[in-house]
Amino acid sequence: MTTLLSILVLVFIFVAIWQMVKIFDLTQVGKTTENNQVANDDDNRINGYLMIGFLIFIYVITIVCFVKWGDLPLMSNSASEHGPGIDSLMIISMIVIFFVQTVTQFLLHYFAFKYKGEKGRKALFYADNNKLEAIWTIIPVIVLAGLIIQGLFTWNSIMNIDEESDPMVIELYAQQFNWKARYSGPDNALGKANVRLIDINRANELGVDEADPNAQDDVIVKELHLVVGKPVVFKMRSQDVLHSAYMPHFRAQMNCVPGMITQFGFTPTVTTADMRETEEMKEKVFNINEIRRDKSKSLIAEGKEGLEPYTFDYLLLCNKICGTSHYNMQMKIIVETQEEYDEWMKGQKLFVDSLVKN
Repeated sequence: MTTLLSILVLVFIFVAIWQMVKIFDLTQVGKTTENNQVANDDDNRINGYLMIGFLIFIYVITIVCFVKWGDLPLMSNSASEHGPGIDSLMIISMIVIFFVQTVTQFLLHYFAFKYKGEKGRKALFYADNNKLEAIWTIIPVIVLAGLIIQGLFTWNSIMNIDEESDPMVIELYAQQFNWKARYSGPDNALGKANVRLIDINRANELGVDEADPNAQDDVIVKELHLVVGKPVVFKMRSQDVLHSAYMPHFRAQMNCVPGMITQFGFTPTVTTADMRETEEMKEKVFNINEIRRDKSKSLIAEGKEGLEPYTFDYLLLCNKICGTSHYNMQMKIIVETQEEYDEWMKGQKLFVDSLVKN
């Protein structure tokens, strides 16, 4: 694949240089009569066939990419209640874009071939045609309006959090270059916090208000555990720069902005254990481990330590370029049953017990 790309790059560079030479020659028109280059019928005919050839090429390469590397139906591994709605909106948008691109590329290249320049042939054109302008204006307006309206309904269904469902409240705290999560504890209410209250000597790294009664039972962790089927609301803060909390399998993303609290809510629907057992994920893990095994062989041959086998986990990532270690800013997310969650929570320290006593 790398060799093919290198060859294509070299071909494109050669074509670009050739075109630049042609442009330079055309700029010399009028200065000399011997080397003037004016396109004739043969030139136009050749260019017309080249346009058809390129049209066939882009269609063939598109089909090959779909067959060989396409992951149809594009997205099928969502693990939240609103995930299928997001996926449907994406698939519809991609179908519309693909259809429009296919039709417009055909018309562009076919018309360039059919109406290529010929001596004595006069081009037919419309200086003004209200009917045509109305058609190519109204159709995109209707299509885009449909997509936008569906997008708004989808977004409202996600952001209108039902408080009556008693969602779990968790704070996601972003800082260069790691995440921390703060659970609201048995009272399901987060204590107040402010970056000005950060006290490293007291191990209060999130600036939680130690005097707030709601903060006493909060739990701060570095690994996120969620209960399958239970709604969760994330309150998001940033200590330093703009971050973005991105949980791809839950189709969730929200900016973490310094100085303000943003929020996003969803209900996880697939446990980590169940997602690992899907055929799609098994195949993905197998392929990744094949690559790791090959890489490990070369590392061991160099006297280095081999790579550990890959195991699937949901991840919380940062989707904003926030600094030098942005690429490694992530937190593991574990979706489990209520019983497993309760057992895990028993082993966590309350905020009041995690502080360093003076």
